[in-house]
Amino acid sequence: MNPAGTPTALPREQTDLPAETAAAPAPVLPVFAAPFSLRLADPDGTDPELLAEWMTRPHLLETWEQDWDAQRRRENFRAQLAGTYSRPCILSLDFAVLGEPELGVRDIAYLEFYRAAKDEIGRFYDSDPSDIGFHIATADTAVIGKGIMSAWISTMVTAVFAADPHCRRVMGDPDHRNVAIARSLTKAGFQLVGEIDVRPDRRIALYAASRMPADLPA
Repeated sequence: MNPAGTPTALPREQTDLPAETAAAPAPVLPVFAAPFSLRLADPDGTDPELLAEWMTRPHLLETWEQDWDAQRRRENFRAQLAGTYSRPCILSLDFAVLGEPELGVRDIAYLEFYRAAKDEIGRFYDSDPSDIGFHIATADTAVIGKGIMSAWISTMVTAVFAADPHCRRVMGDPDHRNVAIARSLTKAGFQLVGEIDVRPDRRIALYAASRMPADLPA
């Protein structure tokens, strides 16, 4: 078991951690008001099959490179939930907000909230053990380009700070070529920290939204 409590290290999870960072608890899930709702992914339900299908969709296959089968996804969920590094979540939307109440509430995206100081990005800025990072994979293309996800990101930052009073900043780390998410992050109040080569094959644009102006990282 690594210092973050995960039985086996997850992709991107760091194992050589200072004691204070290793002891940081798992991210506290934020709470959202309608039309959004958030829940933990269930490894024993149908979520592994759902994610296995989602991640083969062309727009996610290109950006996430996680076309895993359901069994691998199930094992990954269990490893995440056993440790304190990250939490896998499913985001849902009430389609009444789009004028389609007949569609009801539908799952639209996969989310991961993670302790940024326990992640590979934590090596590239003055990370704090309480920092929260997030990844989002919007699976339902019906909500893309309509301002829905940009609105959610703005709401998410406020919700994270409300759920975790120790969290000073929320971090985003999209691929540096992802113009759409960069636009959404900027609109939601994130500031660009810089572009970083975290691995030979991965260059990111590191963004931060801080609780207070003095909390912006270097």
